[in-house]
Amino acid sequence: MKKLALSLFLFTAFLQAQTQDEQMLRKLYTTALTDSKCYAWLEHLSNTIGQRMSGSDGAAKGVLYTQKELEALGLDRVFLQEVMVPKWVRGAKETAYIVDKKNKTEVPICALGGSVATPKQGITAEVVEVHTLKELEILGEDKLKGKIVFYNRPMEPENIDAFVSYGRCGDQRRAGAMEASKFGAVGVIVRSLNLRSDDFPHTGATSYGDLIDEQKIPAAAISTNGADLLSRKLKANPHLQFYMKLSCQSLGEVLSHNVIGEIKGTEHPERIMVVGGHLDSWDLGDGSHDDGAGCVQSMAVLEFFKKLQYKPKNTIRVVLYMNEEFGGKGGKKYEELSKANNENHIFALESDAGGFSPRGFSFECDDANFAKINGWKPLFEPYLIHNFFKGHTGSDIHPLTSEKIVKAGLRPDSQRYFDYHHAANDTFDAINKRELELGAATMAALVYLFDQYGID
Repeated sequence: MKKLALSLFLFTAFLQAQTQDEQMLRKLYTTALTDSKCYAWLEHLSNTIGQRMSGSDGAAKGVLYTQKELEALGLDRVFLQEVMVPKWVRGAKETAYIVDKKNKTEVPICALGGSVATPKQGITAEVVEVHTLKELEILGEDKLKGKIVFYNRPMEPENIDAFVSYGRCGDQRRAGAMEASKFGAVGVIVRSLNLRSDDFPHTGATSYGDLIDEQKIPAAAISTNGADLLSRKLKANPHLQFYMKLSCQSLGEVLSHNVIGEIKGTEHPERIMVVGGHLDSWDLGDGSHDDGAGCVQSMAVLEFFKKLQYKPKNTIRVVLYMNEEFGGKGGKKYEELSKANNENHIFALESDAGGFSPRGFSFECDDANFAKINGWKPLFEPYLIHNFFKGHTGSDIHPLTSEKIVKAGLRPDSQRYFDYHHAANDTFDAINKRELELGAATMAALVYLFDQYGID
């Protein structure tokens, strides 16, 4: 009888806890959809401040604005964390055209982040189209020296998860200029990492590795429509030429900041749970999806807890990282200071995949914690959140280490994200208020559950 009574007691306690969790999630979603500041925060970041390129005036204004808004929430602590970041400027708008039998056809391009400039008069050269970095070795210096290398590998359309397609063609943007330079190429143009056919060139960081300045060659992205046009013209005339002019330059490192706010834990203040996104953006648009959305969603997690008077067991900390797009200095600095201060992080959540409808989370954790997480799935299913899987979670929380930590990444619907990613159309009008708020609520729900039940 005692065993039966104990079993009934435990079962009743489980049902009560489940009901309590269901009620809390309902409150979080209701608050997000009816009484959240996150959409207004993003409107100000996007339309009043604008682009927040690492090291720019816009980035500095973004730091001061988000610090002020976090302070207004009445958190236990809000502070700035100094971090040195690279400053790269685009300069005058880029120019490019195809020269085919004395006819000039202008095409949209933009310099890749970190690229060197062309000579002031620009460069004109024949074009060699390739689809992989390995093709450079096959062609060799004889066929590449003095040429512009055109990387034209499209994102694979068959993958349901668009991030899989993005990951499989990103090397041409990141390392294309460095590798082409080794064979004497004078410049690089890269097909935009975008599943849509349009006239928006998509920027992103490129790296020269250990090349000396004299070996660095200019690198630009070309729109998908421009890439298709150039490829067609090359088939008809393999000896056509391409003109490009870039005015970008690197200006060393400057001082910037991560923005941090926290609610102290009532039971385990020494255990830290982080939620965040990156405050910097590229300069073509205003970075509404990448990653203004992730910043305001992360801020909203603490906003909801304050409004619902939820007092967390563990310290909940929002971190708005600087320089994710162009070196990841903010995430690295946060980890460096975390180690120096002997901080114990048990959980980290990042939102850096756009402000679209949430579909689930990726996790970096052991099997025991993943089993626990899957046990929470029924709580999320009423909100159509059901995709839980192991995988990459986020660039800014990637460096973070503790004795034992679970990391998570918010996974919104990915189908439209790369229409805007790193492009001039990543602007506030591309944001859906309801989708943004649903993402914020979903993040808060996961933070709440980890705060209640900890990690194994």
